[in-house]
Amino acid sequence: MQIVADSAACVGAGQCALTAPEVFDQDDDGIVVVLTDTTEDLGVVREAARLCPARAIVVSEER
Repeated sequence: MQIVADSAACVGAGQCALTAPEVFDQDDDGIVVVLTDTTEDLGVVREAARLCPARAIVVSEER
């Protein structure tokens, strides 16, 4: 799985970090940070991407 977070597009809503805290966090400015792209629960990562109001997260099966 590949997780790409566009920090320039991120608006700091935090839905990603709330939905998948083991994968996403926010920096001091509230911008998304990808902690890991290794997780067993692809569904929760896809849900976090879906909930992002800025569509700043892209999840693909490829590496």
